[in-house]
Amino acid sequence: MSDLIKDEHYKNWVSELKSGFKNAQIKATYQVNKELLKFYFGLGIQIIQKQKNTKWGSNFLGQLSKDLTEAFPDNSGFSKRNLELIRQWSLFYSDAFESITKQLASQMDVANSEITKQVVSQIEGIDFESFVGIPWGHHILIIQKIKNTEEALFYVMKTIENQWSRSVLEYQIETNLFNRQGKAITNFKNVLPQMQSDLAEALLKDPYNFEFVVLPEKAKERDLEKKLVQHISEFLLELGKGFAYMGKQYILKIGSKEYKTDLLFYHTKLKCYIVIELKLTEFEPEFIGKLNFYVSAINELIKEDTDQATIGILLCKNKDNFEVEFALKDIHKPIGVSEYRYTELPEQIKAELPALELLAKELKNIEKKSDNEK
Repeated sequence: MSDLIKDEHYKNWVSELKSGFKNAQIKATYQVNKELLKFYFGLGIQIIQKQKNTKWGSNFLGQLSKDLTEAFPDNSGFSKRNLELIRQWSLFYSDAFESITKQLASQMDVANSEITKQVVSQIEGIDFESFVGIPWGHHILIIQKIKNTEEALFYVMKTIENQWSRSVLEYQIETNLFNRQGKAITNFKNVLPQMQSDLAEALLKDPYNFEFVVLPEKAKERDLEKKLVQHISEFLLELGKGFAYMGKQYILKIGSKEYKTDLLFYHTKLKCYIVIELKLTEFEPEFIGKLNFYVSAINELIKEDTDQATIGILLCKNKDNFEVEFALKDIHKPIGVSEYRYTELPEQIKAELPALELLAKELKNIEKKSDNEK
């Protein structure tokens, strides 16, 4: 037996079996979740109908919870609170899917119903199979924080597209992604093919939320650039799916001179380079000229024949949208302009804060004192 354990072929085979079983468990869990949510949706519709059309009293959900929990003691999904959430979830989407929910109200085997496959397909192109594919906790978070179905379905779609965890979904809701996505001022429709333009337009936000960055009032653009790179995980999350970081102060040699872009990315879905220029001031028309120059340089020096046209993104502290539109009017390279927000620390407050070294030293003294007292 010991010889078998040492055999590399055997160990590799067992490793493959373990990996395969884990994948099968994940798929099984995913499928169970989908079927359960199909059942929940139909159950919620029927609860609404029973409460409307019967006189079963105010403790109806309490009794239903008791009966279902006794029948399925290992399932925690039939608590009174969860039944209330199931009802709330189904009611939230019932107006959007009125024709379907009327049929579901009388459909007993909702998990296997052909009707359920039609639900949500009429709204924003979401099919029901995808809709119930995200976890129950995600759905509850959405309906508890969002008040209308259009915005709720936006977050459902983004969760499906990006495979967000619950904490990331909550972050995107709290930073109001729905009202920021696709809001930048761009010239994409005039200079890019429609499919590329629509995709590029959708990925830009306005404003960008860089609240994970703390800067003093008199910070310089290089300070913002440095902080964004230091917090690259949060930065990439805010930029969105598909951005691959290529570097900061990217050197472009043109003639006898060297130029440096602030930040350079490659977008894996758009299949193009994206140059991001940072400005700590209000938008000025001349910023467009410099960014246009960098976009041309990337196209000439770095872009491959298989890459799509390079895109420029200008991030300013604030802007006048009319002025931006006017500045982009005769620009033939794809450029978008957005604002951003970060945490600004007034100089007088910063001056009163202890240096990091002193703070660390003081913390060590406190820890040492605490250890001696034990």
